[in-house]
Amino acid sequence: MNIGWLSSGRDRAARNLLADVVDRARLDEIPLDIRVVFCDREPGESEQSDLFLELAEDLGFSAVNLSSARSWQIAKAAGTSRDQWRADFHERAMLLLESFELDVLVLAGYMLIVGPAMCGRYAMLNLHPALPGGPTGTWQEVIWELLGAGALETGAMIHLVTPELDRGPVVAFDRFAIVGDGFDPLWAQFRQKAAGGGSAAVAAAEGEAEPLFAAVRRCGERREIPLLYQTVKAFVTGRLHTDGCTVDGDGMALPLDLTAEVTAELEVRG
Repeated sequence: MNIGWLSSGRDRAARNLLADVVDRARLDEIPLDIRVVFCDREPGESEQSDLFLELAEDLGFSAVNLSSARSWQIAKAAGTSRDQWRADFHERAMLLLESFELDVLVLAGYMLIVGPAMCGRYAMLNLHPALPGGPTGTWQEVIWELLGAGALETGAMIHLVTPELDRGPVVAFDRFAIVGDGFDPLWAQFRQKAAGGGSAAVAAAEGEAEPLFAAVRRCGERREIPLLYQTVKAFVTGRLHTDGCTVDGDGMALPLDLTAEVTAELEVRG
């Protein structure tokens, strides 16, 4: 399974995703074949992406770069629309990736919307911090929507990238409860604060520091890297296969529920 790893390398989280998945594979003696790391920032463009590229090099991976910021400035000056630029940019990206003969692309901290042509060529995996059928949008938007709805559980999913944002076919997911010990007192506090103006008023007043919001985020973050790793591992070990831009489960119905695997990994590795 030849893997391409796409990231904008914009922060420590992007580095952690790559390093932690590689470390887990080495501990499990899984032959993780990341053929190339693609970054849409070039050396010298930002301190964070430079650190990401250094990490890729330290891990022994080939890296290719194409600056989305510089490309967009040139396109904008020429009067090119955002949608057309996005398609053109990813056509150039596919040319850079072509020689690596990739089976699957992992989008991990990749901040661009991918064009339809690339969606139709590769099976591309994206992590979204909600259960299948759950809220779309940023992780902040997802959590506030969950709190406003009084949700009992949440989770994260790995889905195929399609032109429809956060709505591609789901490959695997993980779920966890956000009620019970540790959560119930926070829910009581949240409901009391939201009684006047709803969750939007609480969000405006406290933001990400709100205790229930913060607790849900901590649980989600702790489980996201194990979910991504367990999904990639399923490809490497043959539980999942690609056929062009699609994925099948070798006779198993998709999506895979990897909750047990994620929980077991957390119990062993923390």
